[in-house]
Amino acid sequence: MGETGMANCCQSKACDLAKLKKEQANVLWIVLFINASMFFVEAAGGIYARSLALSGDSLDMLGDSIAYASSLYVINKGRKAKALSASLKGGIMVASAATVFLQALWKLVSGSTPEVGLMGGVTLLALIANVACLVLLTRHRNDDINMSSVWTCSRNDLIANTSMLAATGLVAWTHSPWPDIVVGLAITVLFFKSGMGVLKEARRELKIDTAVQI
Repeated sequence: MGETGMANCCQSKACDLAKLKKEQANVLWIVLFINASMFFVEAAGGIYARSLALSGDSLDMLGDSIAYASSLYVINKGRKAKALSASLKGGIMVASAATVFLQALWKLVSGSTPEVGLMGGVTLLALIANVACLVLLTRHRNDDINMSSVWTCSRNDLIANTSMLAATGLVAWTHSPWPDIVVGLAITVLFFKSGMGVLKEARRELKIDTAVQI
């Protein structure tokens, strides 16, 4: 291949990469707005509905918003920056798990039953929001660790919301706080395992970056 051909090839690849980064940024801005908005909706819903699952998911929405902002910051940076951003997301997942677990302990003591109508309505709204986020992110889930980690965040949210809808139905049926508590604890386990998985992958990426530099 001649110099002109190589230059055109490199220019084409650079243009393709720039286009990909722009597409990633657009998607991240949209899901950041959705998650930040839903944090306030779920936080208020969790308080007024006295729902552990809603309160826990609102914290996850806040964590996701921070994670998406971090992803936007490193979108044009190298492997190390993206791995560190993924580490932040993993840490947020683990911290969310710990927070929801502490709320579950309090719920066991108080024993208050959630307000089913409000809990179900907010959960359904959150489910719709998370389906939209997951659809937007799925196209980019294999681009790099930055995008794969935010896709994991969105997938976890979808699983959590589906479980919360089931809990809402069980609370209405049994008139007991236990379904809400059980789902809250299940969300804790999901967040913890996913967070540790993201942290492990981030450490692997950091080792690769260190090896390349050596």
